[in-house]
Amino acid sequence: MKKYLGLFILIALIVVAGCSSDNSEAEGNFPNGNIEFVAPATPGGGWDATARAMQKILGDEGIIEENINVSNKPGGGGEVGWQYLSGQDGHTVSINSSLLIANNLLGQSELTYEDFTPLAILSTEWVSVAVPPDSEYETGEEVMEQLKEDPTSLKIGVGPSLGNSDHLSFVQAAQEFGVDVSQVEFLVYESGGDVLTALLGGHVDVATMSVSESKEQHQAGEINMVAVSSEERLEGLEEVGTWQEQGVDMVFPHWRGVMGPPDMTEEEIAYWDETIAEMTETEAWQEVMANNEWEPYYHDSQESQEFLAEQTERFDELMTEAGLIE
Repeated sequence: MKKYLGLFILIALIVVAGCSSDNSEAEGNFPNGNIEFVAPATPGGGWDATARAMQKILGDEGIIEENINVSNKPGGGGEVGWQYLSGQDGHTVSINSSLLIANNLLGQSELTYEDFTPLAILSTEWVSVAVPPDSEYETGEEVMEQLKEDPTSLKIGVGPSLGNSDHLSFVQAAQEFGVDVSQVEFLVYESGGDVLTALLGGHVDVATMSVSESKEQHQAGEINMVAVSSEERLEGLEEVGTWQEQGVDMVFPHWRGVMGPPDMTEEEIAYWDETIAEMTETEAWQEVMANNEWEPYYHDSQESQEFLAEQTERFDELMTEAGLIE
């Protein structure tokens, strides 16, 4: 009997050890299924372009061997896609931007960055301020001097909503300059293209929009870019001064990033840190940046967590100053 009991114990120990080994292999085998990138908008536009660029580069470069799909889930300024993400596992990630913060502060969503796992900040577009070519204002500083004297004297075009990066970058510049931003008159248009049309048509005196939306018309002489929100002057726009050069102490990125669902494991986070970092070093990613007028702005998962906390605090202050929230 003792002989059989000993044999039984030995077999049991072997089985347990085998299970333990299988579990260890499973835990160290992420990813083990298809990868999904959520673009929380319709095809076209920055979120979709970012997701599809990642899909192509990660696949073409062999950085991810699993099948990669892009899912467009438009609605609610990102809300539909992000709600979907909250119910997935670490194989699904989503593109995000400052709207994740703005929607919450404006009371349009209960979601915050803390409901997800920040994985990376990828890129930024810088924000420009432009005037018609025949405008009496030749610099951003002159625009702000006028608004400081009379905040209601100029109509400022912005799209697609108040509280986005284009709007808040202008608010911060004005605030830093001493303008009463709660009195500034913003006219809201559906898109950056509509803002540009309004400026060309003389319906607004000043427009704030991404550099990619205004660069071509500026170079063609159809509008005059008077300031950019970058730290240094931009390639191809060397004649346009930064806000810092014009007495306004600010740099304002219009960023896009990647986040995962809540409660990701350390292993999953480490996988995405390594994968995304490797992608951003490829020549193909640099070409995507250049072709879209984007700037590299990579932050890893830990840096992204800190960045999003800082952005939330800044947006809260700017929206309060602008009278958007109490």
